[in-house]
Amino acid sequence: MALKLSLKPDEKLVINGAVIANADRRTTLIVHNKASILREKDIMQEDEVDTPARRIYFPIMLMYMDQQKTDTYYEEFMKRMTEFMAVITTPEAIDLCVKISKDVMEKNFYRALMNCKKLLAFETSRLNVQE
Repeated sequence: MALKLSLKPDEKLVINGAVIANADRRTTLIVHNKASILREKDIMQEDEVDTPARRIYFPIMLMYMDQQKTDTYYEEFMKRMTEFMAVITTPEAIDLCVKISKDVMEKNFYRALMNCKKLLAFETSRLNVQE
């Protein structure tokens, strides 16, 4: 099944490591095969990794975008997830962490990222972290 992406003017995305930038008009792309795709809004730069949940998101993003080095990024993910779970007590956050970990173990990195976005929202709302 094809993936249909609608891009805003000047929006960027990454497909299998290649940065694609849209021109000055709205456009639609159709991707017919399996590919690692992240929109600009889902890409985190290393200098933005400044909170516990972001330290979990970042290695998952790297695993998704660079599946040749999954083992290297997995170690960082496990370290950060272990640290995070050692200090949280909120049941919904714990459930999210379990879902994210399960997704990562099953190599479903995109779903792990989307669940991790929920963890970022939890962190922002509950811990008063600024975005």
